[in-house]
Amino acid sequence: MQGLDFSIVPEYWSLIGTGLWWTAIISATSALLSIVAGMGFALVVLYASPVVRAPVRLLMWLFMGTPLLLQLFLIYFGLVQVGIDIPAVWSGIVALSLHFAVYNADIFRAGIASLDPGQTEAARSLGFGAWQTRLYIVVPQALRNTVPAVGNMMIALLKESSIVSMIGIAELVHSAQLVISETYRPFEFYLTAAALYYVLNLILEAVLRGIERKVELSR
Repeated sequence: MQGLDFSIVPEYWSLIGTGLWWTAIISATSALLSIVAGMGFALVVLYASPVVRAPVRLLMWLFMGTPLLLQLFLIYFGLVQVGIDIPAVWSGIVALSLHFAVYNADIFRAGIASLDPGQTEAARSLGFGAWQTRLYIVVPQALRNTVPAVGNMMIALLKESSIVSMIGIAELVHSAQLVISETYRPFEFYLTAAALYYVLNLILEAVLRGIERKVELSR
């Protein structure tokens, strides 16, 4: 029976490190886009005309009701059939961004609905237009009020980012699989990947705690 041998891990650190880098880049980019798109979806659902609101609601319903893996395959493999060829990395980012944007949109919608309507009325009385009030008064407060919930979604996004390995992106899990195919040492390298994910989670949690502290101090 083959024993465990973690001394082999440093030999493949450059490949594992590259996968770690791509995991961080894909997760960070998708997180930012999911927040921006989520707020956009929330504002459309709450304030746009029915003609604009209906397709956005349909998109949200579709993305909430289907698995992320299926969405990824449709974007990467399916869109090619209609002449839209998106590179693998961007397909992964688009899939992750849209998948989590629809959940962020629900969080932001609830955050906006919980705001005191008197603030909107006060802003309008000072001469702010409807969309100026939403962008400068409503959105900042909704963002502050939803930091914990959105933070949890970003932690989930980081872990779900491993799914992009299914379309050949050399992120952390895919890099570990490449090394395992050479070394036949699955336990060592999967455990290494798990430890690195945990480190990324700890860093993200520390960043989110810092943001939450700043938000509390600004109230």
